[in-house]
Amino acid sequence: MSCDYGVWFPHKRLSDAQAAELYMQLCKGITNDVQPHPAVKAFYAELTAKHPEIDDIPADQVEDRNHCPWSAAMNKSGGHVIMSCEWPRAEYVATLVASLAAKHGLAFYDPQALHIKYFDKPAAKKPWWNFWS
Repeated sequence: MSCDYGVWFPHKRLSDAQAAELYMQLCKGITNDVQPHPAVKAFYAELTAKHPEIDDIPADQVEDRNHCPWSAAMNKSGGHVIMSCEWPRAEYVATLVASLAAKHGLAFYDPQALHIKYFDKPAAKKPWWNFWS
C-alpha cells in the first residue's frame, strides 16, 4: 500500500475540493489545468537528488526505503509532480515534500487528507523609518 502526495505551481488558489478534482485529473494524465513552471523542475531535481526515482536505482537497492522511499515511478509534467511512497515512510516523505514545496513556492496536496496547502512567502518588512508607505 502506498501514500501519495502532489505538488504543482499555484497559478490560482483552489479549494480543497477543486484541488481534489485537479489531482484526479493529473492521476489520469490530464494536465490541461496546470502550467509548466521552472519551480516544478527545480523541485523535482532537488527531490530526486536526495531520493532517486525507483526506476533509476539498482535492483539491489530497491528495498532500501531510506535511499528510495518511492513505491512507483513519479507522475510528472512540467507543471506537476505526484509521488507515491511506502506507508512506513509516509510521514518523512510528507515532511520532505512539503518543505521542498514551500522552498520552491509550490502548492502541496495531500489526497489522504483531501487538503491543499499553500506556502505564502512572508511580505518584506519595511524599514522602521518608512512608515508612510
